[in-house]
Amino acid sequence: MVKKKESGGVYYSSGEFARMAQITVRTVRYYDKQNILKPSLVTQAGARFYTEEDFARLQQIMLLKYLGFSLEDIRELTVNDSDYSYLEHSLEQQQNLVRDRIEQLQLVEQAIGETVTEIRQQQNVDWNRMRELIHLTGMENSLKAQYRNSTNISARIRLHRLFSSNKQGWFPWIYEQCQITEGMKILELGCGNGRLWIENKAKLPADCEIILSDISEGMIRDVRREQSLQDDRFSFAAFDCHAIPYEDASFDLVIANHVLFYCKDVDRVCSEVGRVLKPGGRFVCGTYGVAHMQEVSRLVIQFDDRITLSGENLYEHFGKENGAQALAPYFAEVDWQQYEDALIVTQAEPLIEYVLSCHGNQNQYILEKYNKFRKYVEGQIRNGYTITKDAGIFISVTDAIV
Repeated sequence: MVKKKESGGVYYSSGEFARMAQITVRTVRYYDKQNILKPSLVTQAGARFYTEEDFARLQQIMLLKYLGFSLEDIRELTVNDSDYSYLEHSLEQQQNLVRDRIEQLQLVEQAIGETVTEIRQQQNVDWNRMRELIHLTGMENSLKAQYRNSTNISARIRLHRLFSSNKQGWFPWIYEQCQITEGMKILELGCGNGRLWIENKAKLPADCEIILSDISEGMIRDVRREQSLQDDRFSFAAFDCHAIPYEDASFDLVIANHVLFYCKDVDRVCSEVGRVLKPGGRFVCGTYGVAHMQEVSRLVIQFDDRITLSGENLYEHFGKENGAQALAPYFAEVDWQQYEDALIVTQAEPLIEYVLSCHGNQNQYILEKYNKFRKYVEGQIRNGYTITKDAGIFISVTDAIV
């Protein structure tokens, strides 16, 4: 049974939708019951209907299922939103996930081949290689974490890029404060998706060396694949910044953009940064203050007072108000530079995407009533929704005397 929508589109019955998607009606009903793919229309008689836009969500569900994600994972990672920009963003993230999976399988294939060759030639098993195989075939959890991380980072950057009143942009502003010149050797800790360098590559001196690092090997894979960063000035490394694997006095500049408040031992990281900087070297680290994005928390609490967007206030660990105290023991100079900005949000979807990217319990209360939440947000931003940005960087300088 096919019904016409008032807008000119079409509603498909569960059976028709299943046939078009080449899945069973039982599967469609199961996804509905599990709150993974709800019908766009339910009649008073209980008949369920789906739209063509629902195929986008079904596509994402089927891909994540194919790649080994659990239904619980899928429920948290998918959103019932057919906005074209959201769909484009979602497909880009899925493409990165598929690439990661392909690379992982290629490594598994290579390791299996080398192990088979070893057995044939030596009639012996290299148990170190066998342990490597076990590690490679158990990487699903790291791929899932990487997918979440890259999706969350992109969502946050997108909200700021679309609605910031400061037209210079966060990453061009940070680059300006870094004062990069010819011959500098630079280390970025927690490079994320590499936006600092992608947005400022044309400004980089020809003669400089930049190492992009992150604790996540998956994030480093994504950054390494980025076409804009494929030149001789960039190299990549995965390590924990609590133990930076470089010699003393190796770098002119170290950058950590919104990284330190995630570190378990801020003192140790600051000590490591001070160690690897040359005399007179600079440490640029971004963070935010108490007022940052406070309106977003207020927005979701008014919708459901059980929602907490973060299990902890990261600025209490390392923020605008206490960062200088943490840095002072390791640097001769510490200076705060405020980034003057605010968000004027006029579209619901990027703000919702940002909310869902947070580290709190919001998915537990929003995903099951997503359409209601979307209508609520649309009402709140009808005349523009102003969000405070209280962010900036500490610029710390090591003693110029050895």
